[in-house]
Amino acid sequence: MKIYRLHEKQNLPISTTEAWDFLSNPKNLKVITPDYMGFNILTEENKSMYAGQIIQYIVTPIAGIKTKWVTEITHVKEGEYFVDEQRFGPYSLWHHKHFIKEIKGGVQMEDIVDYKLPLGVLGQMVHPFLVKPKLREIFEYRKSKLTEMFGTL
Repeated sequence: MKIYRLHEKQNLPISTTEAWDFLSNPKNLKVITPDYMGFNILTEENKSMYAGQIIQYIVTPIAGIKTKWVTEITHVKEGEYFVDEQRFGPYSLWHHKHFIKEIKGGVQMEDIVDYKLPLGVLGQMVHPFLVKPKLREIFEYRKSKLTEMFGTL
């Protein structure tokens, strides 16, 4: 059972409040996800993020295959961090920690994703040339989009 980790950081010239308001709103995930992924949020909820919140999406990660993805927000410390975990979707495990930390001139956003692929050895075989590059591409897109929206530090 191989568990992989993706760890990304980005500094932005915005306040922790601005960063939190943007990142903690599930609707903004569509803004920072590449269009080709066909990301659509199915859950319509106008409450602030809270532990126990269930969010449903449709994504098209590979070859036009639509996939339902259900996550639960398991931990929230307003203005500092939240954690989402996959309850149903393409991974055997998906545990994504989002941190926001004030730094000189802005904030540092940090993502730590621990994930496990389905299909045992076959999943491990496709990881280096399919899954890992796709996740890196998605997070690079997010960095680029956030820089475009908020600037650079």
